[in-house]
Amino acid sequence: MQLKLDHPKLFSDIISIISELVIEVKIKINKEGMSIIAVDPANVAMIVFNLPVSAFSQLEVEEETIGVNLESLKAVLRRCSAGSSLNMKTEENFLQIEIIDKIKREFTLTMLDLEGKDKPIPSLEFGTRIEMNSTDLAEAVEDCSIVADSCGFDADPDKFSINAKGALNSANLTYTSDEIGIQTASNAKSKYSLEYLQKMMKATKVTDKVVLNFGNDYPLRMEFTTPMMHLAFILAPRIETED
Repeated sequence: MQLKLDHPKLFSDIISIISELVIEVKIKINKEGMSIIAVDPANVAMIVFNLPVSAFSQLEVEEETIGVNLESLKAVLRRCSAGSSLNMKTEENFLQIEIIDKIKREFTLTMLDLEGKDKPIPSLEFGTRIEMNSTDLAEAVEDCSIVADSCGFDADPDKFSINAKGALNSANLTYTSDEIGIQTASNAKSKYSLEYLQKMMKATKVTDKVVLNFGNDYPLRMEFTTPMMHLAFILAPRIETED
């Protein structure tokens, strides 16, 4: 396998975001591009990432899966500057990485043998779709984190609210259908971990739009898409139990 990215910052940013949730991943590369499907150790969140073949200036591969430690890969990719190009190739059990700008930097990472079956992407049917500015969502998540460790998403055909309630304090943010895109046939309400949402909000650096899909006490699928990549998170709902 050999590939080249003329503008590797996007890839570097994505790897940094994914590393917030998982430590090791399998990166699948074929003629259609690159993909990552990973689940966090607590089995609460799934990450789905695709980088299409159009993002590469060179891609020579049939089909290959490489296991990597994301902290190691992230540290190398951080050495890319605005004008860098990135070359990656596999050689035996090693991933060879070249960063080329004023000088050529060469790094060698040991590939990991990550055993176990890949988890399939769950088949989910969502009743509610929200499209909004990703920075606005990140601000709402930060507001809610001041008062609680989880927040509720509540939608009806006319408005969408994000709310949180702690032992003493609360926060509530409401967006109308004039401000954001709302598609829902009926009311939908679900609660999610703010710790996970805060990590996922780092994806605001790659696009200013986000799509939220959810339902009543149902998983959240959050999608960040540009012409050069697709990044999605699937987050399990926080179900309140009665003692």
